[in-house]
Amino acid sequence: MSKDWYSIIDKEKCTGCLKCVEFCPHGILAEGEDGKAEVVNPDACVTFCRGCQKGACDFGAISYFGEK
Repeated sequence: MSKDWYSIIDKEKCTGCLKCVEFCPHGILAEGEDGKAEVVNPDACVTFCRGCQKGACDFGAISYFGEK
């Protein structure tokens, strides 16, 4: 992952609802083998977009690489 901005999933907080996977139109997230969201395409993440965090995750499981 060489991009300046992408989602990070906190597996401890993630409940596996996968709302973030359904929400993101860029295919950054997918269901992992553990049934929880995982980042699969970080280079497609739109810089400073927080849609998956603010529009889909009710559990505070998403943060961002590149966030200050």
